[in-house]
Amino acid sequence: MDVSKGKVVERIARVLAGQRLSANGRGDEESAGSEVDATWLDYRDDAIAVLRTLREPDAAMAQAGDLGVWERMIAAALEEATARV
Repeated sequence: MDVSKGKVVERIARVLAGQRLSANGRGDEESAGSEVDATWLDYRDDAIAVLRTLREPDAAMAQAGDLGVWERMIAAALEEATARV
């Protein structure tokens, strides 16, 4: 399995920003990369909310894998995202 070098909250926030800004999503920017770079932090709280929702997998997800591992992975991502520096 490949492992991303980026933190999951930033990756989710960038996807949310891109969806709203890019013409490939609901936006009107033909090339939204620089605007996503500048605004992804505005979507950070939304990304954390997505992760909180994923704490409980649906039935298909639960059947496909180890629930304990899933819970620990999501908990680790949330801990990292909400830790105060």
